[in-house]
Amino acid sequence: MSDTTSFEMGSASDRPPNRFQVNPVNGNSRKSQNPPPDGADAGGGDSDGPHEVYRRLTNIDGELLEDDTFDATQMLNKQQPRQQRQSIKSSFRDKDKPSRFKDLQTTTRFQVDPLNNESDDSNDSQEERELLDNEYDTKYGKSFRHFTREALPRLDNYRNMMSIQAAYRPTLDELHNATLVGKNTHSLTRNQDPESGIMNGMLKFGWIKGVLIRCLLNIWGVMLFLRLSWVVGQAGIIEGFVLILTTTAVTTITALSMSAISTNGVIKGGGTYYMISRSLGPEFGGSIGLIFSLANAVACAMYVVGFCESMTDMMKVLGWQIVDGGIQDVRIIGCVTILLLLIIVVVGMEWEAKAQIGLLVILLVAIADFVIGSFIGPKSDEKKSRGFLGYNATLFHTNLFADYREDKGVQHNFFSVFAIFFPAATGILAGANISGDLKDPQKSIPKGTILAIIITTGTYLLMVLQCGGTVARDATGNFSQALNGSYDFLDCTNVVCEYGLQNSFQVIELVSGFGPLIYAGCFAATLSSALASLVSAPKVFQALCKDELYPKIVWFAKGFGKNNEPVRGYVLTFIIATAFILIGELNLIAPLISNFFLAAYMLINFSTFHASLAKPVGWRPTFKYYNMWLSLLGAALCVAVMFLISWGTALITFSVVLALYLIVAYRKPDVNWGSTTQAQTYKNALMSVQQLNNVEEHVKNYRPQILVLSGLPNTRPVLVDFAYMLTKNLSLLVCGHVLRGSSSQKYRNYLQERATNWFRKHRVKGFYALVDGEDFEAGTRALMQASGIGKLKPNIILMGYKTDWQTCENKELEQYFNVMHKALDMYLSVAILRVPQGLDCSLLLGSQDGSWKTANSSGLADVPRTLQPNESSGDLQATENNARNALSGSIDSLSRNVSQASSTSDLSFIAGNQVKDVSGLPDPLEVNKTTNVLPNTLRKSKQKHDDPASLYKGPGGVELPKELLADLTQFTRKRSHAVIDVWWLYDDGGLTLLLPYIISTRRTWQSCKLRVYALANKKAELEFEQRSMASLLSKFRIDYSDLTLIPDITKKPLETSTQFFNELIKDFVVNDKEGENGHSSKATLNDDDAFISDDDLVAVQDKTNRYLRLREYLQEQSTKSDMVVMTLPMPRKNIVSAPLYMAWLESLSRDMPPFLFVRGNQTSVLTFYS
Repeated sequence: MSDTTSFEMGSASDRPPNRFQVNPVNGNSRKSQNPPPDGADAGGGDSDGPHEVYRRLTNIDGELLEDDTFDATQMLNKQQPRQQRQSIKSSFRDKDKPSRFKDLQTTTRFQVDPLNNESDDSNDSQEERELLDNEYDTKYGKSFRHFTREALPRLDNYRNMMSIQAAYRPTLDELHNATLVGKNTHSLTRNQDPESGIMNGMLKFGWIKGVLIRCLLNIWGVMLFLRLSWVVGQAGIIEGFVLILTTTAVTTITALSMSAISTNGVIKGGGTYYMISRSLGPEFGGSIGLIFSLANAVACAMYVVGFCESMTDMMKVLGWQIVDGGIQDVRIIGCVTILLLLIIVVVGMEWEAKAQIGLLVILLVAIADFVIGSFIGPKSDEKKSRGFLGYNATLFHTNLFADYREDKGVQHNFFSVFAIFFPAATGILAGANISGDLKDPQKSIPKGTILAIIITTGTYLLMVLQCGGTVARDATGNFSQALNGSYDFLDCTNVVCEYGLQNSFQVIELVSGFGPLIYAGCFAATLSSALASLVSAPKVFQALCKDELYPKIVWFAKGFGKNNEPVRGYVLTFIIATAFILIGELNLIAPLISNFFLAAYMLINFSTFHASLAKPVGWRPTFKYYNMWLSLLGAALCVAVMFLISWGTALITFSVVLALYLIVAYRKPDVNWGSTTQAQTYKNALMSVQQLNNVEEHVKNYRPQILVLSGLPNTRPVLVDFAYMLTKNLSLLVCGHVLRGSSSQKYRNYLQERATNWFRKHRVKGFYALVDGEDFEAGTRALMQASGIGKLKPNIILMGYKTDWQTCENKELEQYFNVMHKALDMYLSVAILRVPQGLDCSLLLGSQDGSWKTANSSGLADVPRTLQPNESSGDLQATENNARNALSGSIDSLSRNVSQASSTSDLSFIAGNQVKDVSGLPDPLEVNKTTNVLPNTLRKSKQKHDDPASLYKGPGGVELPKELLADLTQFTRKRSHAVIDVWWLYDDGGLTLLLPYIISTRRTWQSCKLRVYALANKKAELEFEQRSMASLLSKFRIDYSDLTLIPDITKKPLETSTQFFNELIKDFVVNDKEGENGHSSKATLNDDDAFISDDDLVAVQDKTNRYLRLREYLQEQSTKSDMVVMTLPMPRKNIVSAPLYMAWLESLSRDMPPFLFVRGNQTSVLTFYS
């Protein structure tokens, strides 16, 4: 008996009747030396069991020791007896096993066979059975997933395609179609688990180090030590509280909004920019990202200037100076400081993080020093003379109220003080700005930011109370006045005071228990904030550059090192910060960045409000403590504060945001982030369509909504251009495509993408509708019935003229004719366009993606074919060679064949053999490559849009001759002194007159003249009828250059016209005798409608003569015109056969300029009432 391994599926007590044997089929399985005759397992043991196999493959932490696949069978058969090989079934389970191990693809294959003989005398131990029952592995690569094509719900299945994808979910085709086999081509690279904190050595921070500490250091910045006491002096304790709480209200609402956004999905690098751009779209995101990067760069300068002020004050105490002890020293120290900070951040994030922790410790010690010092009180009369009196009720009452004064030529008020202080609150985004460096941004950002706001607000309020209760607003610093016990040093009537809350920025150092600690704290606060801003600005700017929203900035997107550091962005920030450091004045820099930060806060709040308002299904933030109206209030507060701080700066900020918004909107970057703007667009469109259903139709609001039977738009561009000329900025355009034979959804999506790209490239605002699995008649019927929604439904069907009606199959001709009948049955207007060169350009034009197009008698195959199930590779090669031969040759030969290409069939089909099986469709990977690359090329070539040579290329990308380009652009190029002849034969509601009028209003045909021709009722009343027609046209307010009435339309046509008509129909005419004998000039006629009998000709003889007379007038009047529009003859049911009707149209339109037949639905589309 062969060496087999048995295992049972189910519990030991309730065992199914069949057992399965698992045979390794790819290893040299060693036979048991004493195989039991009844198939029972052999006993025995060995120390090297299956658990040892697993131990060898992994280390003590469960990590894989090697990347290569292993041959489990060979290892098992090496030195193991049968008993231990059997227990391999329960050894590979997920307990204590890393998630990557289950995706490991081994080289072991198993053959599972049912065993009909019940064998219960196995030597399995009870323990092994319990393991088998309770811990049967359903995740290992060769367990449950081996028995199904379905994918189990896993996190990796929902990752973005651009990121690492560890698992593989089969497509619908692979599950639904038995002939397809899924290929698991995605695997997770070792040591690149996106959920882990370290990815290829990248440093990731938790919520404390990454968010809380950064926010604390940024909020406790320069304002804490250098401006908080000044704010108390100006605003007093009460208004100081109001000022701080107003700031806190703005930042808290913003933090709540930011928490909602950051918990609604994974946040990547870019912080504020990433959140706003993914919520509101690239336009708002790009503009605020650029402004926010600039604001952080300027903030870095502000913090460095604050450091320099503190440094110069300390130098004054020591009697030191570099140049002048003032602004020049600030500039020198500032430039040196920013250079040192640049070196720290360029060295790496790890050093920057370590520096942050050290600075926080110093800062906390300095704050504690201030608090303790306020309770100790003034330790010397010198401190007392400078305004530090200790806790004093009278002083507290005096400082309770505001005392706004003029400072350096500026009369301060609440809002000017607010503007200077507000940057102290801007640190709330410090953690969010490095979202790409956080382990779990969704949890870290809300927790760290909100806690930082609570801590810092409490600190500010406490220090306001301490400053207001212990330090006077003014003090002379006169030591002698403090010695005698009087308070004369507080009187600044005749003396310029240099000390006190209003006059000195070093009050915090004065109050502290140990002064040098305050200097250290001030240095730590300013440098840490500057460091955070120096890191934030390039990180946000790098994320912005990667998305390529603005031109010429992609160079800054490149990262360096394992942490992808934006070194180029660091240098740019350094340059900007240095420029602002040279200003050297803190109070001038602070209001500028206040507006920039408020603009960012406004959009964060508005993002949350907009998402809650649009309510897309994807808006599911795990942070629940937000409110859409509170977010709207926060946005309004930000705007109000911006204008209250400085209306001029606010206007400049809004102007910059608007300009940057318009740049992105104009460039239309190829990004799709699922923003709430998209969700709101859908919601607005849906509401508008629903409201439109309640609007009654009126003739004054008539719009020509056109369904054009164009196939793929790139196959009949002239027809689509003409239709768009009628609907541009006016109404609905739908390009219908009937696809013969069934096709897969991937192929349908591919065609949809091609049509959309063509629309975008040619700037046509239209829709593409595809129907497959039907012939032309049934497919067009489906399009007419199903296209559109509500009142947005086509009311005109536009077709290309069927130039091959004399040579095509009878069935095709009948289908073409029946489409007109069906359209009229549905009360649709019918329009047929004929151009001299033909409409089908499938042989003339190359594919957009450069692939060959295969032409055949039925239509066009737009994608390269792959091997069919019943074909050999030689068949496929032959097909491709034929396609290339058909398209090879000079452009001259192509131009000679263009009319033939259009005359083969102006119905767009895909041959049935092209789509008879899913495997015959284009490779989806290749399709993705094509569709992904194309939009970028469109963006780059946008400036060449008006150049026909860039829009149209021959096969292989060759240039087309100018005359062919002129034909292709005949409805899009500008014409001068064009003439449109309107043959308004019958009153169809006025559509025959309305369409040429619409054409005359277009920019390319604006200078054209309309010449109107109509039929006269009586020759004797010709003058009266002409005046009546002129009056009608004037009431319709339609300008025309000439009006002609045709008096003798009933006159018999010339003999040459009759001979011409008879020549057209000779192959279709059958006399009564031939009809009775079953013979005709076309032996293949099977339908009465496919030929013309003598009775048919006699019945419509008058109509035929009328149209031949019209042909004579057309040849005389309109051959030199640029376009002819004529009322379409009515195809009467059961009266006119298809070939006879087509002969009428051929008589009227042959050898004429572009010719449009129009038949309205007998409902008025023109009115002269207001």
